[in-house]
Amino acid sequence: MAVSATSERPGAYKVVKAPAGLVLLLGALTAVGPFSIDMYLPSLPALAKSFGLAPGAGQITIAAFLAGLAIGQFFYGPASDRWGRRGPLLFGTALFFAGSIACACAPSLPMLVLARFIQAVGGSGGMVIGRAIVRDRFDHRNAARVLSLLMIVSGLGPVLAPLIGSALVNFVSWRVIFWILSGFGLVLLVWSLIALKETRSAETEARARSENPIRGYLALLRSKQLIGYTLAMSFNGAAVFAYVAAAPGLLIGYYHIPPAHFGWVFSTNGAALIAMNNVNARLLHRYTPEQILLVARPATLVVAFALAVCAATGLGGMWAVLACLFLIIGSLGFVGANTAAAGLNVDPTRSGSVSSLMGGANFAISSAVAAVVSSFADIGPRPMGLTIFASIALSAAALYGLAVPNKGKAEI
Repeated sequence: MAVSATSERPGAYKVVKAPAGLVLLLGALTAVGPFSIDMYLPSLPALAKSFGLAPGAGQITIAAFLAGLAIGQFFYGPASDRWGRRGPLLFGTALFFAGSIACACAPSLPMLVLARFIQAVGGSGGMVIGRAIVRDRFDHRNAARVLSLLMIVSGLGPVLAPLIGSALVNFVSWRVIFWILSGFGLVLLVWSLIALKETRSAETEARARSENPIRGYLALLRSKQLIGYTLAMSFNGAAVFAYVAAAPGLLIGYYHIPPAHFGWVFSTNGAALIAMNNVNARLLHRYTPEQILLVARPATLVVAFALAVCAATGLGGMWAVLACLFLIIGSLGFVGANTAAAGLNVDPTRSGSVSSLMGGANFAISSAVAAVVSSFADIGPRPMGLTIFASIALSAAALYGLAVPNKGKAEI
């Protein structure tokens, strides 16, 4: 079946305003993953100490959370295509709430790892279904614009979460952070129950009921263009999570930034992400997501190369590394939403499954990269810098070699 990936005629684009309440709710659901990671990063040393373990032992909980996000996402998309968006989303949010309580009460590190995995599986539901809801309600270009708005809301997670975590770590137990996350989950559950309406189309339901999820995934995997967008998004995410996983060891352990100041340094990149998503949303009034991608990805590759050089040679020291990271994370505002929208547009009748495929692959690759990079964070910026450059290069290769955004058709 041929599906247009850029189905707009010049001058045919009409801005459709998204309700502010919907943007806030879906943005908050999308922020569950980043918020749950970033908020407790400053407490990792204290967490390990409370269990009588080495300072870096808590890093395994990051890998467990990323693995849960990756695995969980593969289930919610097909489920939401078949049974509707509301039910699976409410289930996932309730599971996140329960998992957060289990984290707060965990008596040992292995139990905390298991609870973090459960928490992530629950939180992944909002991330997948949120994207599908946007595609249900908006056409291709408006979907990209709304996804950018969601990322502005969810981008508050990397800004506020480390600040909250850094402020709490010196005064209360790390367990308080998970009690706060459980409260966040409860608010989202009640809010979704009251405000979220069903958006799945009859066409999507009919398609989902006519094929099992595996058959649907196999059909999507035959699309070279969708694979390109998925890999471009995934390796882009790998670059970000390489930084997230390395940040505590690099900034606190290697550069000796005090834990109380870690949140301010880490949050600066979140501010860049928010700002560039706002710029992207405005650019989408004049350009398609594909047109923006064709310019944004090479620019990020240049900055990633500069980061690799500075990290490998020590040129410019800590400030050169931080400046490059600021530009790279900010560039997500031009890549993340547009890549997601372009991929979702390949087959709108399977938007839940497409969202699962893209999101699951993203976090599978990201969690693998994060697990490796976090092991070398204390030895300096070189492993992180080279990993980020390699990830951005692979993202660019997938975008230009497989997705080819300037082509208007995708066959599946």
